[in-house]
Amino acid sequence: MQVSTMFLDKVVLITGASSGIGADTAIEFSKLGAHLVITGRNKENLDKISKQCEDISPRQLKPIVVIADMNKENDVENIIKTTLNHYKKLDVLVNNAGILEAGTIETTTLAQYDRVINTNVRGPYHLTMLAVPHLIETKGNIVNVSSVTGLRSFPNVLAYCMSKSALDQFTRCVALELGSKGVRVNAVNPGVITTGIHKKGEGSMNEEQYAVFLKKCAETHALGRPGDAKEVASVIVFLASEAASNITGATLPVDGGRHAMCPR
Repeated sequence: MQVSTMFLDKVVLITGASSGIGADTAIEFSKLGAHLVITGRNKENLDKISKQCEDISPRQLKPIVVIADMNKENDVENIIKTTLNHYKKLDVLVNNAGILEAGTIETTTLAQYDRVINTNVRGPYHLTMLAVPHLIETKGNIVNVSSVTGLRSFPNVLAYCMSKSALDQFTRCVALELGSKGVRVNAVNPGVITTGIHKKGEGSMNEEQYAVFLKKCAETHALGRPGDAKEVASVIVFLASEAASNITGATLPVDGGRHAMCPR
């Protein structure tokens, strides 16, 4: 099989594709001949990513762009409706949309908890519910974008850690539920990735704090550096491909070894 046609005639839906890991994942799937549906809240960014995908696609396939907020049920329903109306099927779902907010049990609020859990857990839960009947038809698969914070505990990102550990359990449970129907379900668990997510949301870092944080990665990541979005995207593509045909229920760290680190 030629690499450029690995996903020929496969329909891939990616949430949160307007920047970061989602954007790079869209570009990687486009390189491999996939038909794409990309979603997010930022139309300008999505249109830019759509153009990049079209330019790099072997057949110049233009992604379908769906403006959607994962916290709005009608928006989530519209993502699936638009996908099926246009392509008549779905092969791969990448649940990537998510937010990161800082806060400890002393400084967090219920509003923060609701924002983070609703976006990072309830949104993927709802979209997956709607996508599963169509994935069963195609013997497709799901890749969830989790975090090393789902595997290990960190202070000052309480709601976020909880949301990603929930997403990991969601990944394993749904893998068990759908395995007999030929649908694989896996997650990638990135460490620090230079997407700028740490500069967004409540309690976020300023430029100076972010620079110090990235420098600290030399000590907190075994490879001595943060990762980049393309390094995560390539693993998402692998898990969605036939190369991973015997992998399901996995939560795969893509974190430069951070999950294995212990303070000394």
